[in-house]
Amino acid sequence: MTTVPTVPTVRTAPTAPTAPVTPRPDAVGVSHTRIEGIEKVTGAARYASEVPFTELAHGWLVLSTVARGRIRSIGEDAVRAMPGVLTVLHHRAAPRVRDDVVGALGRPDPIVEVFQHDRIPHAGWPVALVVAETSEQAREAAEALVVEYDEEPHDVGFHADKDGVYTPQDAESTKGDLDAELAASAVVLDARYTTPEQHHCAMEPHAVTVRWHDGRLEVHDSNQGSKWLADDLAQLFSLDQSAVHVRSEHVGGAFGSKGLRSHHVAAAMAATELHRPVRVALTRRQVFAITGYRSPTTQRVRLGADEDGRLRAFAHDNQSLTSNLREFVESSAAYGRVMYDAVAHHTVNRVVPVDVATPTWMRAPGEAPGSFAVESALDELAERLGMDPIALRARNEPAFGPVSGLPFSSRNLLACFDEGARRFGWAGRDPRPRVRREGRWLLGTGVAASTYQAGAVPSTASVTAEPDGTFTVRITAADVGTGARTALTLIAADALDVTPGQVHVRIADSDFGPAWVAGGSMGTRSWGWAVMSAARELRERLALTGGEIPEDGLMAHADTGALIAALAQKERHSFGAQFAEAAVDVTTGEVRVRRLLGVFAAGRIINPLTARSQLVGGMTWGLSMALHEEAVRDQASGGHVGADFAGYHFAANADVPAIEADWVDDPDPDDPVGIKGLGEIGIVGTAAAIANAVWHATGVRHRDLPIRPDRVITAEARREERHA
Repeated sequence: MTTVPTVPTVRTAPTAPTAPVTPRPDAVGVSHTRIEGIEKVTGAARYASEVPFTELAHGWLVLSTVARGRIRSIGEDAVRAMPGVLTVLHHRAAPRVRDDVVGALGRPDPIVEVFQHDRIPHAGWPVALVVAETSEQAREAAEALVVEYDEEPHDVGFHADKDGVYTPQDAESTKGDLDAELAASAVVLDARYTTPEQHHCAMEPHAVTVRWHDGRLEVHDSNQGSKWLADDLAQLFSLDQSAVHVRSEHVGGAFGSKGLRSHHVAAAMAATELHRPVRVALTRRQVFAITGYRSPTTQRVRLGADEDGRLRAFAHDNQSLTSNLREFVESSAAYGRVMYDAVAHHTVNRVVPVDVATPTWMRAPGEAPGSFAVESALDELAERLGMDPIALRARNEPAFGPVSGLPFSSRNLLACFDEGARRFGWAGRDPRPRVRREGRWLLGTGVAASTYQAGAVPSTASVTAEPDGTFTVRITAADVGTGARTALTLIAADALDVTPGQVHVRIADSDFGPAWVAGGSMGTRSWGWAVMSAARELRERLALTGGEIPEDGLMAHADTGALIAALAQKERHSFGAQFAEAAVDVTTGEVRVRRLLGVFAAGRIINPLTARSQLVGGMTWGLSMALHEEAVRDQASGGHVGADFAGYHFAANADVPAIEADWVDDPDPDDPVGIKGLGEIGIVGTAAAIANAVWHATGVRHRDLPIRPDRVITAEARREERHA
C-alpha cells in the first residue's frame, strides 16, 4: 500500500455539489499552454492517416459524376487487373448493412449505407471503393474505373420562392398577435437576408484506418465522439457494441463535420473482406462533396416598434435546403427566441428538399446565419428610429425568456455592451453614414449582439489515484483543437486539489464509456461535470482510507445523468457584443476589416489562453463568413464549382486585422459547473457587425453574404443613380 499525503480531507460532497470549487492558483482560471502542444508542433502527434500498421492497404473512393439516376454498369474487371489492386467494392459486391440505425444523435445520413443499391441521389454519391497496396495505386485505379449511369433530371436550385417548402415538426414558435402588433407599430421593418452554402474546411481532411484485431473492429479515426461512432458502426454491421473500438487521439479540426460518414463504413467493409488494415483518406474535393456543409438560407425579418424603440412585433421566417435523403434543419430562426423582448413573437424554420447531399452542423449552426439577419435588421431599425444601435438593444432587453418565459441562468449582455463600447470608443461615434474618409477608404463602425446555448449532456468519467501520487482521468471526450485535453486537466486538478502536473488525462477512446461529443458548445461543460463528480467521489473514498492507495490504484466512476436531469429549467446561454471597424474602397469594391472586438459573458473560464484562442478563431470565421465564404453549385451538373481552397475563399492571415476577445464576469450561483462553452459564440454576430460597419462606411445596406467586391461596386452604382 502507498500513502499519498497530497490529498486532503474531502471538502465538498461528490455527487451533488452546490457551487464551484474554489480554484487553485495554478489550475482553473490560470492560462496554461496545451498539454499536447509540443507533440503537435514537432510532428510527434499522430493523426488518423498517420498511425502505422503492417500490411496496410489503401482505399480510394469513387464518387458519382451525375446528380440523379442509377448505375448501369461498373467496369471493375479492367481495374482489378491493374498493379496492386486488391478489391473493388460497389453495390453488387459489398457487405450488407442495416438501414434502421438510430444512434445517440438520431438517424445518421443514409449516405453511410454505402454500396447497398444502384440509386444516385446527388452528385458525389459514393459508388465504389478501390483498395490497393499503395495510395498511389488505389488512386490511379479509382480514376480509371469506368462507371456508366442512366441519368435522370435533377434539381439543385434554392431560392426564396422555391416550390416544395414545408415546415418541419416543432420548427415554429408563436406568441401574441403578430399582425395586430405590426399594424400598431410606429415603425415597421420588413427585409430579406441571404447567406450562401458554406463548408467546414478543417485543416485535417477526413481519414480513417480500420482493422480487425483480437476479435474487435478497431478504428483509428478523426472524429468528434469516439463512443458515438463506435455505437453507430456496431449497429450498422449488426455487431455487439463491445466488438467495436474507436480511438481518435488527435483531430485537426472538425466544427460539426466529423461524425459517422461513408468512408468509415467503406473502410470497415474492406478490412472485413481483406482481413488486413485498410485506410481511407479523403481528398479536399471529396470532403466538399460528402462530409456535410452549412445550408444556404433566405431569411425574412419583420420588426415593429414604437417611436421609443420598444418592440411590439418580432418575426423571423428562415428557409434552408435539405436533401431528399434526410431532413436537416438549419434553425436560424431560433436565434431571436432568447434575444429580444416583444409583445408578439413569430419564428419559423422551413426547409425545401432538393437533389443535394445532406447539410450538417457547422460552427454555431442556426445562430451564425440567424444572427446575421436579426442583428442587421436591428441596425436598420435603429437607423429608421434615429436611435443608437446599442440603446435599441438595451431598450428591448428581456427579464425572462421572450418566448419560453423561463428565467435566465445568467444574462450579462448589457455588461458586454458597456465594456465593449468603452474599449472600442463607441461614445465618440458619429452615427451618420459615409462621413469618415481616409484617402480612398470610407470608414465605418458597426455592432451586433451574440448568443449561444449553454447545455449539458449526461456523460461518464473515471478518475484513478495511482500509487506514484498521480491521477489518471479517463473520459471519451474529443479534443478537436479546442484545448479540451488541457481544460479537463485543470478541472480535475481543481477538483482533486492537486497540481495540474499530477493529472494525466486520457480521452477519445470509446472503451472509456458514454460521453457527449465535441459539439454544440457543450463538450467542456458536459465532460467537466463528469470529471468533477468522479474526482470528488475519489476524494471521498481516499478520505475513508486515510489516503492509502492499493498497488493497482483506486478508482472512482461518475455518471452525470441524474445530476443533469435535476437541473432547474432555465434559459442557459452565453452572450456577447461584437464591434467592428471596416474600410471600404467603393471604386474597387474592396472591404478591409481593421478592428474586431468581442466581449463575452460565458460563465466560468477554465483556461484563459485557449478560451481567448477559441473566441478569436470564431471571430475570424465570422469575418470570413462576412467577406469571403461562398460555395457555388453548377445547376447543370449538380456539383460544386471550385471545390478546393483555390475556388472556395476564406480569410487568410492577410485578411485578419487586430482582433481582441475578452469577457466579463458571468457567475451562476445555482450552477454546480459554471461552464457555458466558447466554441460557437465567437462566430455569432460577427458577420452582422461587419455588415453594419460597411453600411456606416458607405450608406448602403448589404443583405446578402458574402460582401463581395462586385456587390459593393454594384451597390455604389445604384446609390449614385438614386442621388443623381
